[in-house]
Amino acid sequence: MIPYQIIEKKSRGEVLSATEIAEFINAYTNGNIPDYQMSALLMAIFIKGMSTEETLALTKVMLESGERMDFSGAPGFVADKHSTGGVGDKVSILLAPILAVLGIHIPMISGRGLGHSGGTLDKLESIPGFNVNLDLDTWHDLVMTEKVGLVGQTGNICPADKKLYSLRDVTATVRSIPLISASIMSKKIAEGIQGLVLDVKTGNGAFMQTVSESQALANSLVSIGKGYGIKTSALITDMNQPLGAAIGNWFEMKESVLGLQGKGPDDLMEVTYALGAEILRMAQPDLTQEVAIGMQQKTVADGSAFEKLLKIVELQNGDPKILENMEAYPEAKFSKTVHVKQSGYLAQINTMALGFAGIQLGAGRRVISDEIDYSSGMYIQKKLGEKVETGDEVLTLHSNNETALQEVAGQLSNVFTYTDTRPEIPPLIVERIN
Repeated sequence: MIPYQIIEKKSRGEVLSATEIAEFINAYTNGNIPDYQMSALLMAIFIKGMSTEETLALTKVMLESGERMDFSGAPGFVADKHSTGGVGDKVSILLAPILAVLGIHIPMISGRGLGHSGGTLDKLESIPGFNVNLDLDTWHDLVMTEKVGLVGQTGNICPADKKLYSLRDVTATVRSIPLISASIMSKKIAEGIQGLVLDVKTGNGAFMQTVSESQALANSLVSIGKGYGIKTSALITDMNQPLGAAIGNWFEMKESVLGLQGKGPDDLMEVTYALGAEILRMAQPDLTQEVAIGMQQKTVADGSAFEKLLKIVELQNGDPKILENMEAYPEAKFSKTVHVKQSGYLAQINTMALGFAGIQLGAGRRVISDEIDYSSGMYIQKKLGEKVETGDEVLTLHSNNETALQEVAGQLSNVFTYTDTRPEIPPLIVERIN
């Protein structure tokens, strides 16, 4: 296998064989192909795409590069949820403990920030001491006993994907249906789950910005899942504005806690409960949507979901006390408010720009080696369609880097568009695909 020939073949738009894909990916995973050649192939795939057969072959080689978990001994249904990434999307942190209380086993492997999109692992690690790097046996035991374990990708689970994931983040090759599909599904299949619900974002804050792109990605993911015998469905949800109000790791962790205490934003809770209902109805097909949502709401109302989160934080070496006294968390040194420029209705938000602004403030990575400032981020005070007046607060920025804060504040005045008439607001849940 000569790497140059495979890169050139894909750059011409030709179909790679399963053998060529496997040999190239395995050689890269083992350190025999350098980053610059892997980056070239990623860009060729990004531009030219992959056939269904190529995507399946890529998923297979990623899956077989590591171990697969076995939860066949679990007394209940084993399932997971995955989001394709957006801004302010902290659903996993709420949904995992809710479903665990309801008897679903959740072996959740999450990712770090990717492109403009925040990562669940980074949010969890904003909790002092929280360990996402459990060994497989410890994680397995945690899921079996507590019904949920929140971890990152270990070297044993899909190591090929783990290595590619970081490279995609810094080479602008994230927004590719075959690369996203293989990355997500290899990890989820390796978890040993019976059911999977996918939150496929659509809109200007998503990797797939049109409904048709999101439908194509959802269909790709669902078909791979079902091909491996997993009950799989997808909800296409709107990402033309941030989900909830908080953007940034600790801010999103805090909003997740508020959600589990019954004080979460309506849009965040609606998406959480809709995704949870998909999994509950996979486990119990006779449940109605209304009953499945009501079951989840009860775990929030009686405090059991929040107690489950506290228990998991403690068992994964985090400090649960900070979640019970969140005002004790260190605040960023600097803050600045962005104001509404004209009266009217908030008609459009450049959501992706807000995601990249969060990175600039310190809430994400520009290069793989960057460290995250967990106290940086922002709160958005207005939602699409709201009536606003000139001078109203629309965004509050927080950072320990004053220069970055001032730069971001100067860039964000044009992120918001206002009109004289109330715009049509897209539905939060656009479509269900199974």
